[in-house]
Amino acid sequence: MSPELIGFAIAFVIGLFAGVQFEKAMAKQRRAEWRRRKDSSGKEQRGELLHLQPKHDTLPKKIPDAADQLRTVMKAEFKPQPLLNKSEARLFKAIDKWVIDLRPGWQVMAQVSLGEILKCDDKAAYACINSKRVDLLIVDDECRPLHAIEYQGGAHFKGAHATAARDAVKKEALRRAGIGYVEVVAGDTPAELRRVVERLASH
Repeated sequence: MSPELIGFAIAFVIGLFAGVQFEKAMAKQRRAEWRRRKDSSGKEQRGELLHLQPKHDTLPKKIPDAADQLRTVMKAEFKPQPLLNKSEARLFKAIDKWVIDLRPGWQVMAQVSLGEILKCDDKAAYACINSKRVDLLIVDDECRPLHAIEYQGGAHFKGAHATAARDAVKKEALRRAGIGYVEVVAGDTPAELRRVVERLASH
């Protein structure tokens, strides 16, 4: 075979091999592009489905039961604290004495939850008052609530706007239930407080 034919044959084989390799590379590139588009489309579809459908595989948080609460409490440290501060305690003792003198059988209770003395079929309205308290509450001989007394000490007027809003909620709920509401402030004299109690005891 002449050198020319041999050179042609070698060139043909090299060209054929290069063509095969080029086709393989192009096919590989087309497959990669097809997979990329498929994955992208699948992700978009899954994203749309996740966006449109609720996540059924998300488990609700467990509501702590009594056993859970007990384990939590057993890990914590608790300390007693006074039910009333010193000013509130002095007011409580004075009003309690006057109430018993004026209306035997009546009593004064301290830090009473409104959720314990009010009831309401409207759950949203009840939730607004359930955790709120009154400083003092006068009850009759059958423990029926009669008059709430709120003590406005010096610290009471810090953040006055929020405090006034909370007091307005309590006052309106008590008014609607037919329970009296009166405020006494730091600086009221014993004579002034006595007159307040006399007025409440007369109703």
